[in-house]
Amino acid sequence: MSPALHELLSRPAPDVAPRLLGAVFVCARDTGTVALRLTEVEAYGGQQDADLPDPGAHTFRGRTARNASMFGPPAHLYVYFTYGLHHAVNFVCRPEGTGGGVLIRSGEVVLGEETATRRRLATRSSHPPFATLARGPGNVAQALGLTLDDDAAPLVDLGATPDPVARAREAVAEREGTVWSGLALAEHPAEDVRSTARTGVSGEGGTDAFPWRFALPGEPTVSPYRRATVKRRRTR
Repeated sequence: MSPALHELLSRPAPDVAPRLLGAVFVCARDTGTVALRLTEVEAYGGQQDADLPDPGAHTFRGRTARNASMFGPPAHLYVYFTYGLHHAVNFVCRPEGTGGGVLIRSGEVVLGEETATRRRLATRSSHPPFATLARGPGNVAQALGLTLDDDAAPLVDLGATPDPVARAREAVAEREGTVWSGLALAEHPAEDVRSTARTGVSGEGGTDAFPWRFALPGEPTVSPYRRATVKRRRTR
């Protein structure tokens, strides 16, 4: 791993997240390879007694068996199963022992469209439009073929380049036949970035006090913003 990538992912997630927009995330699996150009991400901080407490994060109440990877070394994956329905993936940030990460919310499929479509069709009856192949965290993980087996896996550094898509394609050819996940950063970070409160996060963590959802404006792959809804208890 290059010092530059390690340094980036050792920083607090709100600093890292906008820098990831436009980067290309590659997941090579035995069942096929898919790469996404990242268009929407969310930053998550740490435990309640840390320097960046985040009531909306899995880390807030401390380390558990489920979230242990979020306290591990930076530049690894944190994959979890949510709502009993789908997986989601984060890039782990901060030095080991301090919780933090960036959730990958949406991306444009730039390599492996057929593979991503096949995986998405496993849980739906109609052909998904291209823009929705990796729109939303659950669709991201499904399109990439990520499961709990990928939790804590290292993230291969593919460098920073003017053309992350081309670099991703080169890396796939170089590593043909192996299982790996990697990231090619854009040499020049996106200048036009939209930030909002995080989508679907309940409580204080979903308010404007945490404007940690970052997206590329005008991208059809970006998921619609929605605030968390408070479920009222039924009364008799």
